[in-house]
Amino acid sequence: MPVNPEKSEKPEILLTGATGFIGKRLLYRLDEKGYRVRCLVRSSERFSLPVPLNHEPEIVSGDLLEPESLKHAMEGISTAYYLVHSMGGKSHGKHLEFEERDRKAARNFITCADNAGLRRIIYLGGLGDASDHLSHHLASRQEVGRILSSGRCETTTLRAAVIIGAGGAGFEIIRYLVERLPVMLCPRWVYTMSQPIAVENVLDYLSGCLEYPETAGQTFDIGGPEILGYADMMRIYAKTRGLKRTIAGIPFFSTTLSSYWVNLITPVPAGIVFALAEGLKNQAICRENRIREIIPIALISMDQAICNALAEETSGPGAISRQACFLSDGRKNS
Repeated sequence: MPVNPEKSEKPEILLTGATGFIGKRLLYRLDEKGYRVRCLVRSSERFSLPVPLNHEPEIVSGDLLEPESLKHAMEGISTAYYLVHSMGGKSHGKHLEFEERDRKAARNFITCADNAGLRRIIYLGGLGDASDHLSHHLASRQEVGRILSSGRCETTTLRAAVIIGAGGAGFEIIRYLVERLPVMLCPRWVYTMSQPIAVENVLDYLSGCLEYPETAGQTFDIGGPEILGYADMMRIYAKTRGLKRTIAGIPFFSTTLSSYWVNLITPVPAGIVFALAEGLKNQAICRENRIREIIPIALISMDQAICNALAEETSGPGAISRQACFLSDGRKNS
């Protein structure tokens, strides 16, 4: 049963990754729900919010690679969100450096969490079967989950595939490729199946874990209502935008070559593109849907998720034409 937030004083929540794609959105969601949030950031001077919050968050400077800087951040905290991932380097040649950084950061965090007496950690990881020769990126995300679960805290792990939202690497790759290329000769990984999820639904689950104590110490797969390949997502994007596009797969298009190709067309750094592309050799489909019974939400379809993402965009291809999107009930998005 969910905890009734109106009948109990809400605890202060520690949020790592508060400046990132998911973290910044989660900060607003927690604020809407009335939670007090302490944000751990590397530079408080660079922390800014586009829209004011209802409650001013507490900003604490710290670095996960420097454990001494984490002590103050965890004082008086019972629950923390771990939303930190290095993903990959800015260049292809440096894309593997993130693994050791993420490993060290997770170990520092769980050690400090145990010393501070934290009770819960909520972590967003990646989908993928460990027996499927996972990419470096997906294997690292699962390793971080294991490290965070190795302490005395009850760690909740949510595992997601492609997250569709403005600013997310997966969505930006789809947007720029479809908007700029009428004909796309793509690598084979565009046909690997996954279960994309709208960023709004990810926030529903992340925030919902706070109010459903039975999620503590559990691992859940989270996904949207459709199982799709990147080629399918591109076609849905094109249809949503009213664009005619041709997509064809090329078997000899290597992961390395395709990451450079995507980097030329999109603003996503080559290192991040390579990490994502390497991961697309692995299917990312929910093996179970237990969380849907615990946290019942309305799942957002792929076409609606794309419309929602375009409605957030202020620059780049497709942004000025967001009014062409249609809401799921058939009305034009105004």
